[in-house]
Amino acid sequence: MAEYYFDRELSWLEFNARVLEEAIDPRNPLLERLKFLAIVTSNFDEFFMVRVAALKALIRSLSTERSPSGLLPTEILAAVSRRTREIQGRQYECLLRDILPGLAAKGLALVRPAGWKGSERRWLENYFAERVAPLLTPLRVEDDAVFPTAGNLRVHVAFLVRREEAAVVPQGANPSGEGFAVVQVPPNIERFIRLPGDEPGLRLALLDDLIQVLGPRLFPGYEIIESALFKVTRDADIGVDEDRDDDFLAAMEEVLADRQNSWPVRLTVSGDSERLAERIRKALGLEAGDLYSLPGPLDLRSFAELAALEGPSSDPGLEELRYVPWPPVRWPDPPEGSTIWDEIKSHDRLLHLPYESFDPVVRFLDEAATDPDVLSIKMTLYRTSGNSPIVRALTRAARSGKQVAVLVEIKARFDEERNIAWASGLEQAGAIVIYGLARLKVHSKVALVVRREEGGSIKRYLHLATGNYNDKTARLYADLSLFTANEDLCREASAFFNMVTGYSTVQELRFLAVAPFDLKARIISMIEREAQRSSPEAPGVIVAKMNSLADLDVIAALYRASSAGVRIQLNIRGVCMLVPGVKGLSENISVLSVVGRYLEHARILYFRNGGAEEVYLSSADWMPRNLERRIELMFPILDERLRVRVRDILMDYFRDNSRSHRLGPSGRWKRTEPSEGEAPFSAQAHFWEDTKRKRELEEEPPERELQVRRRPPRGAQQ
Repeated sequence: MAEYYFDRELSWLEFNARVLEEAIDPRNPLLERLKFLAIVTSNFDEFFMVRVAALKALIRSLSTERSPSGLLPTEILAAVSRRTREIQGRQYECLLRDILPGLAAKGLALVRPAGWKGSERRWLENYFAERVAPLLTPLRVEDDAVFPTAGNLRVHVAFLVRREEAAVVPQGANPSGEGFAVVQVPPNIERFIRLPGDEPGLRLALLDDLIQVLGPRLFPGYEIIESALFKVTRDADIGVDEDRDDDFLAAMEEVLADRQNSWPVRLTVSGDSERLAERIRKALGLEAGDLYSLPGPLDLRSFAELAALEGPSSDPGLEELRYVPWPPVRWPDPPEGSTIWDEIKSHDRLLHLPYESFDPVVRFLDEAATDPDVLSIKMTLYRTSGNSPIVRALTRAARSGKQVAVLVEIKARFDEERNIAWASGLEQAGAIVIYGLARLKVHSKVALVVRREEGGSIKRYLHLATGNYNDKTARLYADLSLFTANEDLCREASAFFNMVTGYSTVQELRFLAVAPFDLKARIISMIEREAQRSSPEAPGVIVAKMNSLADLDVIAALYRASSAGVRIQLNIRGVCMLVPGVKGLSENISVLSVVGRYLEHARILYFRNGGAEEVYLSSADWMPRNLERRIELMFPILDERLRVRVRDILMDYFRDNSRSHRLGPSGRWKRTEPSEGEAPFSAQAHFWEDTKRKRELEEEPPERELQVRRRPPRGAQQ
């Protein structure tokens, strides 16, 4: 079956190539294209820290196990290295030949040292002496076997220096007069330095360049022979000791510290010094294939800051270099005197981010915190923003004496430190905080409010989502969520919380499916049901949207359904191990990927079910980690009106002929284009326009008077 699965790592690389396409696409404004380049680098950093690190660990263990695609770990690593270099080559070609010159022509110039004017260089020399040099710590390297700790993803400058002839020779110094030193570029000061001048526009210098060029000032009595910028990527796939229940937070903090000094997996270098690059590589114990030489600035992640720069007050601004804003549409103000509980009781409500504002989620928890009739709030939290209004609301609720129980996932990779900090504060406010579950990550997104109604009865209100409770990413990620007071869903949500926080056996739920207990089995069962109910006259239909598809059991079920005649449409943003379009196996399966100005994050599932259509939202992708090693939720859309709306949203993605790519059986993704005579259609643009139009219609004032038409009386003058 190896020929029927794409390799997971290579499939991910193709996703990053599709992100790069948005940077290359001239239809996007220049600063947005620069932001996509920064995302490509950020994606690569995480990929090497986690996926490539795991691959190298397999190789160190001398594993000869082949992946589902039939490749050995060494073969995958070699293919990853080749494809990464191809993508990075296109990335830097786009940056250096297109985006930076284009920005300079528009008045935003990143000036490299060769372009510094005399007055600018003098100003930079003073800037360096006063603001930069005091922060620098040159580290002498006398033995490459004791290479200084370079941290993880920290930019450094390496200098090869030679003692000047007139200099006094220090005792024990290298008799050849040559030395090797490393200087870390300070991560806590501005990387982009605004140059002074009266000319319109902005001229910026890079902090890295400044340190590299003015390096001789750090080594009095020595001259610089060669220099290079470098960055080390280290293994971040370090597991926490799950058995340390006595002090799990301390174990987690040890993991965070270990990341800075763990196994190196990649070295990126910028500069012409092959000698220095090889010396650093060997000192780190890396193979030749782990060295990536780049023809421009290192660490393009921080170029997202450049994309967010504002021009001086005298400048008309840089807005023309960004997307035309799509401000989130606010829900209509509630009738005076009504509460959010009244609105949810009246009917289920759907929130479509980022086209609609995140405010209803904040309001849901704010009102729960201040309403004296709210008795309890239960919630799962995976990722939040730095100064989260969600955490503030929960803190107020706990301080006011309400029962607040929060299941916090502190193993959320790269957000562990932040989650530990705010969860500890929440606990100090009086909340019950559960710091995740042993051996499982809690990735579900659910909040349950218990309220005392008039007459003393108890009613529950529920919020279920595909995305995190993060007000920052809610402006950038496309997600869906449901507000409901449906008794069945609320009752099962209560049972869910009892399962994950208390001593409840795993219960079989009718409406909610919970990973790792029954979600995978439920998905496969629904796929098989579709195959059983399919016929040539009325073929089954499965339409699904998610981030990644890599679970072999689910893929096998989809292959069987395709062979039974089921029409399957998949919208997969990232990894897709399924091979579409193979005769006799997957000829009825098509795979599309939409990459646009927003990150597609929602998981939506549709099953025709013999005409009794079912629509689900989920926090889970179809991957082994989601279905077998995480707490995830899949929930149905029961309200008929909302079910139609979610189905229509899902189907609109497959109309996209502007920002989508289609996957072929060879593994190549081809950008879709309008057919002859067909108008361009972008799903994301459509959602924004449609949301805005519907809200304008809702707010349109009714006619103040009704005009009645009547037949004129007989004989009246015409």
